[in-house]
Amino acid sequence: MSGSDFPYALFVTWYQLVVALVLLLVWAQAGKSYPLFSIIPPYEFDMRIARQVAPLTFVYIMMLALNNLCLKYVEVTFYQVARSLSINFTILFTYLILGKTTSMPAIVACAIVFLGFAIGSYGEINFSWAGVFYGVGSSAFVALYGIYVQKTLSVVDGNQWRLLHYNTTLAIFFLFPIVLFSGELSEILATKTEILGDMDFWLLMTLTGITGFGINIAMFLQVKYTSALTNTICGTAKACVQTILAAMIFRNPISDMNGLGILLALFGSGYYGWVKYQERIAK
Repeated sequence: MSGSDFPYALFVTWYQLVVALVLLLVWAQAGKSYPLFSIIPPYEFDMRIARQVAPLTFVYIMMLALNNLCLKYVEVTFYQVARSLSINFTILFTYLILGKTTSMPAIVACAIVFLGFAIGSYGEINFSWAGVFYGVGSSAFVALYGIYVQKTLSVVDGNQWRLLHYNTTLAIFFLFPIVLFSGELSEILATKTEILGDMDFWLLMTLTGITGFGINIAMFLQVKYTSALTNTICGTAKACVQTILAAMIFRNPISDMNGLGILLALFGSGYYGWVKYQERIAK
């Protein structure tokens, strides 16, 4: 999103959610006629269940919005450094919310990640305090999201598709007033009328919504069958690939300090994954 001619992160997030809900409804409807699509149950919305899912939805909205806002202010390469802090937050929230402790080697890995974040921030060429704030906030809510998905699945009998129904619907209703009060919608209608008539623009927006829908499903399934920590580790592995691709495709300028920070953050994340793997084998 950085450098885009459409810098409206909240509206983009809201539109992605609408695309996700449409996909859920179409898929569920198709499942009535075609067994291949029957994996998704018919759409439902019970207010009693919705109230229990609402805390997860709040975390979800904050994660998406801060994620897009971070990309608005920083380069994609530094974005991955800021997001690497999700491992640190996962350990903190796992202890505070679930009461689970973390081994010393894992804490050392987190210290390396934080050191990489600090050095990467100092060496960032296009540094932005807003980008750092949104990146750190996004990391915190990514960590919380995995934990809350794990906690909330029991409300819908462990069915991730039913949870997607509630979470996506609530997110659309919760986020729309924020889009309105932020002034983004009125500014779009006043200054971006030309781009709103561009079919390529809407195709790209829809494709990002479909991609986000797929990522969300993968995250739900991963948390359901593994743990919030595993989900965080896999997200960090994805960040390694994204950082390399960003440098190659977008030609983002990287200073020596910024490069060292990225390498430390990725090394710390990889070391953390190895530590957790060894701990799992030992059990």
